[in-house]
Amino acid sequence: MADLKVLFVLFVLCLIEKCYSQRSPTISYISQMQIKDIGGTVELSCSVQYTADYSVIWMKVNKDQSGYSLPISTGSSLILHDSRFSLRYDPSSSTFLLQIKDIQETDSGYYQCQILISPSNRVTAEVELQVRRPPFISDNSTRSIVVSEGEAVQMECYAGGFPSPRISWRRENNAILPTGGSIYRGNILKIKHIRKEDRGTYYCVAENGVGRGTKRNIAVEVEFKPVVTVPRPRLGQALQFDMDLECHVEAYPPPAIVWEKDGIQLANNQHYSISHFATADEFTDTTIRVITIEKRQYGQYTCKAANKLGTDEGRVELFESIIPVCPPACGSVRYGEAATLSTSTAALFITLAILCYKNFITQH
Repeated sequence: MADLKVLFVLFVLCLIEKCYSQRSPTISYISQMQIKDIGGTVELSCSVQYTADYSVIWMKVNKDQSGYSLPISTGSSLILHDSRFSLRYDPSSSTFLLQIKDIQETDSGYYQCQILISPSNRVTAEVELQVRRPPFISDNSTRSIVVSEGEAVQMECYAGGFPSPRISWRRENNAILPTGGSIYRGNILKIKHIRKEDRGTYYCVAENGVGRGTKRNIAVEVEFKPVVTVPRPRLGQALQFDMDLECHVEAYPPPAIVWEKDGIQLANNQHYSISHFATADEFTDTTIRVITIEKRQYGQYTCKAANKLGTDEGRVELFESIIPVCPPACGSVRYGEAATLSTSTAALFITLAILCYKNFITQH
């Protein structure tokens, strides 16, 4: 009877051993999805069972159309020659630990732990590594715009990075956007009817919480027809003295500017001196100096500005006055000539100088 019991126990042990020997290899654990910053370190774990007679492999697999896979290790040996990668095997838990240091953007993707049973049969499990990347603005985003006043404008901004960046728009010095408010959120900024006041620098800002974000400056040039303003429409000056007539011109592209009197275009000569001063891309101050005024030079002067979008003009009337206006009359007598003046003439000029000074004080 005792022999039968021994035989039964041996039979059971044999069945158990045979059962265990026929167990299929399995992956009992693999790391969950990992999210890391560029430059950081990640460790991926793969625990296996019943793999004594099989190879365990780490692969990086691409899920795009190419289907290219990069073998990293086999068993406890690293086959990828990259100092950033290392492999450690823990026999107590049958765990293969793959470590990547100084993580780069190209390291993101899927890492697969494989138990190779046969060329056509393998057990697999995978873990995704996502690498947080600072935002960058894509090349298909708007860089600059030149548009005519009144037209519709669309500015586009696209950015990459992980997590997906948020896009916002701002203007230089936090000026109000044509859409209202100082910030607009979204990839596309639309302006239905742009005005010349809308020109300037716009900022496309991309942020995703990694780093300080990034931005692109977008120059918006608005072409508009000239606008001429006259700071002093009527000016008086005495005979034989000089006088400056001024116009301010705002336009883009820069306009052609001319001065006319009685329908005749004026030029630089002994009677007139014309000057243009560009104070900014869109602003020009123009001045005509009437030299040693004669009777025929009194009257209406017109400054005209023209570009491809239109024309505008301003008018200045020069009339005769008894007392010279300073400036520029005060500077019309040169000190070197004073010694040759007669006493009466000198007295006259002293009187005029006093009157000029009083007039200058009154105007200022």
